[in-house]
Amino acid sequence: MLSPALPAHAHAPVRTPDQPDATALPQHTPLAVQIRDGLVESIHYGSVIATALDESADGGLRTLLSAGDPLATFYPRSSLKPLQAVAMVKAGLDLPADLLALTAASHSGAAVHREGALRILETHGLTADALENSTDFPYGPDEREEWIRAGGKSTQLTQNCSGKHAAMAATCVINGWPVRGYLNPEHPLQQLVARTVRELTGEEPERTSTDGCGTPLFALTLRGMARAFGRLAAAVVTDPDGPEAVVGRAMMQHPEMVAGEGRDVTDLMRLLPGAVAKDGFEGVQLVGLPDGRAVAVKISDGGDRARMPVTVRALEALDVDTAPLAGIATGAVLGGGRHVGTLTATDFLPAT
Repeated sequence: MLSPALPAHAHAPVRTPDQPDATALPQHTPLAVQIRDGLVESIHYGSVIATALDESADGGLRTLLSAGDPLATFYPRSSLKPLQAVAMVKAGLDLPADLLALTAASHSGAAVHREGALRILETHGLTADALENSTDFPYGPDEREEWIRAGGKSTQLTQNCSGKHAAMAATCVINGWPVRGYLNPEHPLQQLVARTVRELTGEEPERTSTDGCGTPLFALTLRGMARAFGRLAAAVVTDPDGPEAVVGRAMMQHPEMVAGEGRDVTDLMRLLPGAVAKDGFEGVQLVGLPDGRAVAVKISDGGDRARMPVTVRALEALDVDTAPLAGIATGAVLGGGRHVGTLTATDFLPAT
């Protein structure tokens, strides 16, 4: 009950700088549901867009489908890595395809990933001491358990971004830039990354922050990120020697380096030839197709389990043959060890 002795404004909650204005929240929509024995148990809200490269359209991009609020700005997190890799290739980074795929990776921390990051460093006269990313255990559950059982500690090399960071340090060596401090937004490398992100997305970032690994992070829209991934995949066909194609092709050829065995992003690229796919923390998924179309998904609660079912549903709406993706299009809901329900995408697209 409000106290009559206090003015009305005294009862209003005090908002701190980190608290959002409810009127400015993205207008997400239900994209996925978990059903247990016929009852909706959980709902994942979010936004999705599919686009096509089209020079005759506004901004060279045509919207094919959308749901929620795909023009709301968000942090793409690790889905930015392929764009960062393009910037490094522009700056002279020249790696074997498997190591370039690792540059664009959120890897599971398997031996092949750890050794790959070391190869990038050693090829350019560097050691793991050059890495400036945060420390962590391997990201993959099996890889993490194996590492810990062997007495392994949380390190920069096992952290899932170590391939990207090794490549960033290597790019500095190639260009004569200071290696120390390569994550500073004012560093020549990060300035080049920022310009490349603007070029590929066609957007000016609304703001910048810092990703979990310490790298500068840009606030963009799903539409802009879809544009970038459409360009990455299409360049393999239309401009095979360009930096976008070099990165896209490396990811297609070595999907096991982009994520790891048992990871849905690796599975998608194996099952959908010609696709370039990358996930990001907080429920982000991007897929580019060889004809320049692309799908971008953001799950509002940051939950990881919903992004792939929603992505597959969007691909299906684009008339992509998603039958090979059936294994990653839904999630099993278990009760007592037996199947009692399904995590699946909603019918989030308007009827036509």
